[in-house]
Amino acid sequence: MYDLLIAPFVEFGFMQRALAGSLLLSLAACPVGVFLMLRRMSLTGDAMAHAILPGAAAGFLLYGLQIVPMTIGGLIAGVVVAIGAGAVSRFTLQKEDASMAAFYLISLALGVMIVSLRGSSVDLMHVLFGTVLALDDAALTLIAGISVVTLASLAIFWRALIAECLDPLFLRSVSRLGTPVHFLFLGLVVLNLVGGFQALGTLLSVGLMMLPAAAARFWTGRVITMCTLAVAIGIVSCLSGLLLSYHAALPSGPSIILSAGAVYLLSTLFGTRGAFLARIRHPHRHRTA
Repeated sequence: MYDLLIAPFVEFGFMQRALAGSLLLSLAACPVGVFLMLRRMSLTGDAMAHAILPGAAAGFLLYGLQIVPMTIGGLIAGVVVAIGAGAVSRFTLQKEDASMAAFYLISLALGVMIVSLRGSSVDLMHVLFGTVLALDDAALTLIAGISVVTLASLAIFWRALIAECLDPLFLRSVSRLGTPVHFLFLGLVVLNLVGGFQALGTLLSVGLMMLPAAAARFWTGRVITMCTLAVAIGIVSCLSGLLLSYHAALPSGPSIILSAGAVYLLSTLFGTRGAFLARIRHPHRHRTA
């Protein structure tokens, strides 16, 4: 049991850094994912994950695989896409989901093109899918800083965030916090996707944000409990994914996301609000549906 579960994290420094980085990501990204889900903005998170790619790719083109330029580039690109999609939906007839889809598709293609100008297929895979086993001290410092900022912001604006999930129009009518909190939340989404990009790449970073949150929804209806459970699921997924990657010689990022996906599928079936128990508790509802 020791060799199976503990030895990899005791004997190898790269496994320790990978574990620390993924646990820090779980602490911050999973609660953000809960609020994304409650706002019915889950696919927006996926779009924003693609949106950071051209900025990160531009940083790579100019400075190589250095964390600071790629992070700054990703943040700038994410903000530009968020503002651009919002402006199109505000000043034209197009809805926000369509404008966001258009912007993220353009961003994805542009980012792949930029990486291809200088890098190899290996560099492209690194940008798209990350290398959690190659996290260094600078990446861990960045992820830790993002986690602290995220948790502090959630604690300070907790009630306003919940109010905006339930009734954003009411919040804006009774408080001036409505619009600032909305943009603050979008900033937290971009920030955590940039942090996740360092470990899981642009295509998979949203997985650790959304899958634990979606799984937690099948177990509880309380927001605070949902956030706590999502973090726990994220931590378990990271542990199991890293161990699976180590023992089976599989890619670490996809192993983490597939572990979270397995928890999600089990939750849909066996959660207290999942398919089986909900059918047992409310049989007439399912018969008449």
